[in-house]
Amino acid sequence: MNKKQPKHQIAPDPVYNNIVVSKFINQLMRKGKKTIARKILYDSFKVINKKFSSKEKQNERKNEDENNIFVKDSLEIFIKAINNVSPLMEVKSKRVGGATYQVPREVPEKRKKTLAIRWIIDSAKKKKKRPMKEKLAEELIEASENRGTAIKKKEDVHRMAEANRAFAHFAR
Repeated sequence: MNKKQPKHQIAPDPVYNNIVVSKFINQLMRKGKKTIARKILYDSFKVINKKFSSKEKQNERKNEDENNIFVKDSLEIFIKAINNVSPLMEVKSKRVGGATYQVPREVPEKRKKTLAIRWIIDSAKKKKKRPMKEKLAEELIEASENRGTAIKKKEDVHRMAEANRAFAHFAR
């Protein structure tokens, strides 16, 4: 009588009413201190808004062409960063006979978001000598522009999957 456990539904966060933001807060949280995790994320959104509003003013002064459009909403930058860091392929170890092979496989949608969130938080934590809100804001901006440590991690995983494409026939 193996009953399957029902999937845990995560409530959306109170400010943006977004489930991905809520998951990000839960990953950011340490020792059950959710209010601190929320404060860090929301403060980093404020830092993002400040950086882009100052860049916007500089562009108005320079009268640059309209191709250089800045995203004003920090939530849009956040979602774009998560989507940019989400991997398409990953490798999974599989033992065949006496040998262990790194078998490339497609990443399920739920795991894509989880890996992206984890990589962004880890790369922000590894930066030194600044408050977490600033490090997180910088990492989110870099990820939304397809650069930074989290993007490098994604590219490394893709490179590993590509290098082990010969073992794809072991996947099942």
